[in-house]
Parts: sequence; structure tokens; C-alpha cells
Amino acid sequence: MDEKDWLLLKTLYEQQNMTKTAEVLYVSQPSLSYRIQQLEKEFGITIMHRGRRGVEFTPQGEYLVKYAIEMLQQLQRTKEFLLSMDNKISGTLKIGTASSLARYKLPHILKQFHTQYPDVEFKVTSSRSSELTNSVYKQDVHIGFIRGDYNWPEEKHLIMTENIWIVSKREISLHELPGLPRIMYKTDISLENLFDNWWKETFSKPPSITMEVDHMETCKEMVLSGFGYAIIPQIVLTGSEDFYRIQLRTKHGEPILRKSWMIYRKESMQISLLKAFVDFIKERKLM
Repeated sequence: MDEKDWLLLKTLYEQQNMTKTAEVLYVSQPSLSYRIQQLEKEFGITIMHRGRRGVEFTPQGEYLVKYAIEMLQQLQRTKEFLLSMDNKISGTLKIGTASSLARYKLPHILKQFHTQYPDVEFKVTSSRSSELTNSVYKQDVHIGFIRGDYNWPEEKHLIMTENIWIVSKREISLHELPGLPRIMYKTDISLENLFDNWWKETFSKPPSITMEVDHMETCKEMVLSGFGYAIIPQIVLTGSEDFYRIQLRTKHGEPILRKSWMIYRKESMQISLLKAFVDFIKERKLM
């Protein structure tokens, strides 16, 4: 059993389908089936069963997949550490980021870092902040950029603090909001909770939601078109929009702020590439 087998098992477990796995790995399905049969003979177990809904792993198969994932991670860490031993900043930096940071902040950061370290490549995945903490902890990614306050047991660094605004095409007042049309958008649970807690603290009746969209950017355009008001963090606003704004505040008049963090594992700092990137971010203020 070697690296190719580890990758095969990991991919098959993720895809739960022989055809899709063969496509991802660029191998034929017969050769994939043959290699699984050889692994079953080697270990004397049944790895998985095929059914109408795809592939179903046996308990022994799931244990073997867990081993394969651990070995792939260990191999990757070994490669990264060996590269760092000559103090040359090179290799692939795996970043997991909240989608809004990926859109509005990360491209400029990565461009600056790449200018300074041209031998570095990036692998960037976008996900919800609640999922990114797990990805960094399992070391599926090296660095996570998350929005909001989540329980994170290891290293983190505050990269950005931003205001939150009630925005409307026309002038409105705070006490009018329960009776005005509100546009909602899909976001992470921490921001949803922040909005809900503020609303319950401020008003005794629910908002009048007349439209729900997928993204903050779409929501902003709907507000600009006059369909209602929205509550939006600063990151989406350029300052050139023709908005009437009210800053979101507590009942005591304090601004309600949205925080963004860089999170990482302490042990990652043994890798020169990761340490260089973390130090690079710490020297900058994003907003």
C-alpha cells in the first residue's frame, strides 16, 4: 500500500461513487476496481460494497480510509518540512477562507505575497467560517480566514474589524424598520445571530422580510434598486454607493462590530513558508 492507494481510498470515500472517483483520479474504472480487489486481498478484508446509491464502506474499510488520510497528511507535512529546511520560501500554501474575504480582500494580499515570494503557489478554497475551523484543525488547509467569533483552541490573529450598516435607497429612521421591507441574504450563523440578537434587543415585533437572496452583493444591488433596506457589513460597501446609512449600535449606543480572524495551528510555524505568510499578514491591517 503506497501513496497512490491512500489517495484512491480517500477520493473514493469522498465521492462515494466508482465512476466519479475514476474521473477525478484520471484512471479507468476497471483498473480502479482491480486495485481495490488487490487491497482487499492484501489486508484480508472487504473494503466496501456497491449499491444503487453508490459505494458503502465496511467498518474495516472506513478504518483503512482513516489510516490513508493520516498517511497523506503526514507525507505532506514531511514534504513541507523538508522544503523549509533550506530556508527557501517555496511550496504550496493551502488557504481556506470565508467567501466575502476571498472576494474583497484576499486577491490583493496574495498578489503582494507572491510578488515578495514568487516561488510560492496557492490553493484556495472558499467555505463557511463554521466549517473552516474544522478544516484548519484537521490540517486540510494551512491557514483559515474566518469571519465572526468561533471557538478556536489554537493560534489566531485579528485581521480586520468593521462596522455594520443599515442601508437604504431613501432616508429612513430606526423606529420605522419593523414596518419597512427588508432584504435578507444567506450568510454564516455568527452574523445571523448578531442580527437576530440586535433586532430582539431593539424591537418587539419581527422584521417584514419581503425578499431573500443568495449573496450580500446581490442584496446590495436590490437595495440600490429601491426594493427595501438591508443590514450589511462594511466589507461589501465601496463608499461610492448612493445609500442612506445608519450604523448598527447596541441599545447603549456602542457600535456593533464584525471581526475577521486568521487562524492556524501552532505546529505549522515550523514550516518556513507558513511562518513567512503568518508574519506577512500580521504586519498588515486590512481595514
